[in-house]
Amino acid sequence: MNASPPVRRPRVAIVLFNLGGPDRPEAVRPFLENLFTDPAILRVPGFIRPWLGRFIAARRTRAASENYAVLGGRSPLLELTDQQARALEAALAPTLDAKCFIAMRYWHPFADEAAAAVKAFAPEEILLLPLYPQFSTTTTGSSLADWERAARQAGLAAPTTTLCCWHSDDGFASATAALVRSAYEKARAGLPEGVPLRVLFSAHGLPESIVRRGDPYQWQVERSVAAVVERLGIQGLDHAVCYQSRVTPQKWIGPSTEEEIARAGQEGVAVLVCPIAFVSDHSETLVELDVEYREEAEKAGVPGYFRVPAQNADPGFIAALAALVHKARGSGRSLCSFAGARQCPKQHRDCPHAKARAAARLAPAPAA
Repeated sequence: MNASPPVRRPRVAIVLFNLGGPDRPEAVRPFLENLFTDPAILRVPGFIRPWLGRFIAARRTRAASENYAVLGGRSPLLELTDQQARALEAALAPTLDAKCFIAMRYWHPFADEAAAAVKAFAPEEILLLPLYPQFSTTTTGSSLADWERAARQAGLAAPTTTLCCWHSDDGFASATAALVRSAYEKARAGLPEGVPLRVLFSAHGLPESIVRRGDPYQWQVERSVAAVVERLGIQGLDHAVCYQSRVTPQKWIGPSTEEEIARAGQEGVAVLVCPIAFVSDHSETLVELDVEYREEAEKAGVPGYFRVPAQNADPGFIAALAALVHKARGSGRSLCSFAGARQCPKQHRDCPHAKARAAARLAPAPAA
C-alpha cells in the first residue's frame, strides 16, 4: 500500500509584541527616550514631545539604572520572550509550520528588524500576537501602529490577522489561576494560624485621562481578575485589584498597589501579589514588586508578603497561547479578540474594533 502523503502545515509567521528593555547599562537612557517620546505615552503637542520626552528620560535615568543594576545591568525581558517564542513554536509544530518573531517597542529587536525577518521567512500568513493580555492604546495600540509602519516599509503582503486582546480567555485565566493557587497554598502554609491572606492583583497603572478618552484597559483588567477568581474557586477569597508603576504627576487609576499594601498593614492582613497584566518577568516584577513593594510591606507592618510568579514559559500558559493562535486563525477576521468579535462596552471608544468600524465608515466607496 502507498503511504499517505504528509499533512501539509501552513507556513505562519507569529509576531510577538512586547515592551522591550535595555540590554546593557548604556542602553537605559535611549530606551527611556524611546518610551517617553512615544505619542501614545506622552500625550502632549508634537512640537513639545521630543524635548519633554528627553527631559523626562534624563530625569529618570539614574533611578532606572539602579533598578536594572539589581538585575545585573540589563532587562531579562528579551531572553524570557524568546523562551516563550520557542515554546510556542514547539506547541504549534504538530499542525503549523510556525515561526515566532519578536517585535519590541522601545528597544531591540524593533518592529523594523522583525518585519525584515518575517519577509525573509516568506510566510503564507501573519498573526500579530501582543503579549499584553489587556488592550491599551499605550501598549498594544502603540505596538500595532509601529508594526503597520514597519510592515509597509518592508513590503509585507501576506494576509494578516491581529489578535487585539485576550483578557479573560479561558486558557489564560485557567493557567493564571493555577499559578495563583499554587502560590496561595504555599503562602497559606507559611503563615501563622489565624493570619488572613489577601490576593492583590496588580496591573500597570494608566492616567485617568487616557481611560476617560475611551481606553478599555481598566475594564479589561477587571475582567481578567474576575475570570481568574472564578477559576480559583476559593470560597470567600479576599482579593483586590490595584495599579502600580505611576510615573507622572497627573491622576492615575487606582487604588495604587502602595495604597493596598498600606491598607493590608493597617488591617493585619498578609498579601499575595499577582502581576495580572505582565506575562513575563522584568523590572516591574523583579524589582518593583519583589524589592520595593516588599520593603513597603515591611514598613507598613504587613505580616507576610508573597508574590505569584509571572507566566514566562509556564506550560499551561504556552498551551493557552497556542489555543489563541488557532482561535485567531479560525476567526475569519483580520481583527479579532480572543472571542472573535468586539468585547468592550460601547463607551470604550479606543477599542480597536470601534476604530476599525469608524475607519470603514469614513473610507471612500469603491469606484463603480
